[in-house]
Amino acid sequence: MRKDRTTTVVVVGGGHNGLAMSKRLADRGIDHVVLERREVADSWRSQRWDSFTLLTPNWQTCLPGREYDGADRDGFMTGGEVIDFLECYAIDVEAPIHTHTTVTAVRRAADGYEVETDQGTWACRGVVLAGGACNVPTTPSFAAAVPDHVVAINPLEYRNPDQLPAGGVLVVGAAATGVQLAAEIHSSGRPVVLSVGEHVRLPRTYRGRDIQYWMGAIGRLDERYDDVDDIVKARKVASPQLVGTRERRTLDLNALTAEGVEIRGRLGVVRDGVALFSGGLANHCALADQKLSRLLDDIDSWIERDGVGSVAAPPERCEPTRVATKLPLTLDLTRGEVTSIVWATGFRPDLSWLHLSVFDSAGRMRHDGGVVDSPGVYFLGASFLRRRKSSFIHGSIDDTEDLADHLAGHLAGRLA
Repeated sequence: MRKDRTTTVVVVGGGHNGLAMSKRLADRGIDHVVLERREVADSWRSQRWDSFTLLTPNWQTCLPGREYDGADRDGFMTGGEVIDFLECYAIDVEAPIHTHTTVTAVRRAADGYEVETDQGTWACRGVVLAGGACNVPTTPSFAAAVPDHVVAINPLEYRNPDQLPAGGVLVVGAAATGVQLAAEIHSSGRPVVLSVGEHVRLPRTYRGRDIQYWMGAIGRLDERYDDVDDIVKARKVASPQLVGTRERRTLDLNALTAEGVEIRGRLGVVRDGVALFSGGLANHCALADQKLSRLLDDIDSWIERDGVGSVAAPPERCEPTRVATKLPLTLDLTRGEVTSIVWATGFRPDLSWLHLSVFDSAGRMRHDGGVVDSPGVYFLGASFLRRRKSSFIHGSIDDTEDLADHLAGHLAGRLA
């Protein structure tokens, strides 16, 4: 039976951000509910490929009040292990979660907000949007020009190479998802062409430690959004080329080309069934190599300055990205050699149900580090939301602490 109910705060989304915020609100004695359209950790169940693993090591997989306590600290959780981790966390923190409850609209009300669902309406004073920023895959406008016989798929639909037809595969996008899928599909015996634009190159390990350890040690992961010159640009930076494997493998363009994956520049357009690539691949790779070199310099300086040089392994630098001098700038998709395309070209949040005047002319939600331009509304899960680590699971620890404090101030009337 549909019921209309009242609470102080509605948290939309039962993933790691929603559960972390629930813990923060409970610690502050704030009455709330968590609304989840399906099950706890739904996106980890329905939007990950079969071989998926986290990019961050297990010791970094933690939430408010919960550290990793398993035996494989340097391993990488699979999708199923993440689901188990979040299910146990939801039980331990006694999150007031309502599953199979789909939010259909959020509107202003006289004393706060109305959250409409398929199970009734909630009246509340605050809303936390914790459904994530990767609900909808983005594809370029020219995707419609791909010939009909070429099967197009996005990473949320992809499960394993067997679902693709026999033949060559064009993977568009070389962030973490793109390089991982290119490697997996190629290992299945299919020819793969990878289209590469701007990217972030990282080694899995450096000087005997996981690169994530060094990124935390030098303070890079804790960099704040309000200390960055251009936060809009920073939030658009692609996820680093990393993969979590037991052998702690580095998966960069050199590794892919050594395996036989063909590299091309950024896909600019598809015209008359022909894919046209940019000629700027060498520049993109040189820029990625330059940024990586600066990062490793910063790590080396920190190691020597803090006196741990004697215990760290010697520096080892990656070979510059190998780029052929003359790469084809076209790929004829009408010839039948390429039978499928994987659009690993990014994601955006689905906020079509948010009926508030908080979007700019480009459709981006106006917010200041997750504090939305509507009093009492907050956003979680975006890249570089409040810190560089915001897109990782452990980034929710600090982000929810900050936003829960702000929300408590709003409820207490301490904020203008």
